[in-house]
Amino acid sequence: MEGYDSLLSRAISKTPNPNASGERFNVPKPKTFIEGRTTVWDNFEEIRDTLNREQDHFLKFLLKEMGTAGKVEGNRLVLQGRFTSEQISSLVDEYVGEYVRCAECGRPDTKLVKYDRVTTLKCDACGAQRSIQKRRSKMASVKAVASIEEGKTYEFKIETQGKKGDGIAKVDKFTIFIPNARTGEIVKAKINKVDGNLAFASKQ
Repeated sequence: MEGYDSLLSRAISKTPNPNASGERFNVPKPKTFIEGRTTVWDNFEEIRDTLNREQDHFLKFLLKEMGTAGKVEGNRLVLQGRFTSEQISSLVDEYVGEYVRCAECGRPDTKLVKYDRVTTLKCDACGAQRSIQKRRSKMASVKAVASIEEGKTYEFKIETQGKKGDGIAKVDKFTIFIPNARTGEIVKAKINKVDGNLAFASKQ
């Protein structure tokens, strides 16, 4: 018959480690830029891989909340409409809270498990399980940016160079001039002035 110390050691060895990976869990910030009437999310696949979730599940959640259409092209996601990186980041945080982090220990070491028609979030770190409630639709809870506005900051992809060397980006009817920006570069710029179909911005 085993003694108390032996039984205790065995129990400890089989207990999940609550410090498995929570401290190193760091979700990258979405890298986005506006291209015409679309938003290009450049590091979509990197973030999905960090969350360790199926692409279809993650994508379905995002498109439903945005009330838009989109398609994955390699490592990036192209969304119909213009959305800011802050809006997308907020949705990623919401997804993490509902479908990734354990409600008991807060760790991301979880997986989605389906029993019959019930989906549960099972934590490999502490062993906790919780059912995921059927989510109420919040269609278009994140609204696309209507247009560029003076005083606001956006991300643009520089399409060409102007005669004076300024980088030029285009969004719908607007042509945006951004000094010290080169063709192909993705820049964050503040709109200083809008004059008809022209806009003048400065890199941030």
